[in-house]
Amino acid sequence: MIDTILNYLGASSVITIIVLTLLSFYFILLLWIFIYKQNQLSNLIKIEQQSLENLLVTSKLNPLSKLGQCLETDIVSKEVLKACEVSFIRDATNGLQWLSIISSTAPFIGLFGTVVGILESFAKFATSAKVSFNIIAPAISEALVATAAGILVAIFAYTFHQLISRKVYLFDTYLKSQSEILLSRK
Repeated sequence: MIDTILNYLGASSVITIIVLTLLSFYFILLLWIFIYKQNQLSNLIKIEQQSLENLLVTSKLNPLSKLGQCLETDIVSKEVLKACEVSFIRDATNGLQWLSIISSTAPFIGLFGTVVGILESFAKFATSAKVSFNIIAPAISEALVATAAGILVAIFAYTFHQLISRKVYLFDTYLKSQSEILLSRK
């Protein structure tokens, strides 16, 4: 397996190696963003869920809650709660734009690598008097690896974007529920 990959890279053009390197960087970046945001949001959701339960039972916010940290005084207003909520959601969505960018650009980067690979293959075949399908097919299949890599990266980026977006929505739901309860008891 490793020999096959090394042989492929050894026979590849500079553009193909650059494309695959960029897609590898994209993949590492999206994994890092996903793991970081997944852990961060899971912790936030757990705290806000406990805070909501605490608010329903004892009428007090959990001090670890984001809203609890925002409302340091006993004064509760709709405007302050809304401003806090918007600020927390903005912080929670940091990184999502990168997942979106990666999911939309990775297939095009892979396609670019494929087109360049096919053009280079045809340029090599231009000097041959006789070219058969047995010679063209392997060259084109090697060029298609870049498109496959781009699509693979895009699938993960889009999926991770959707999963994180759902966590942000859940976090926002807990914040809004607590805000509504606080405002109703005002």
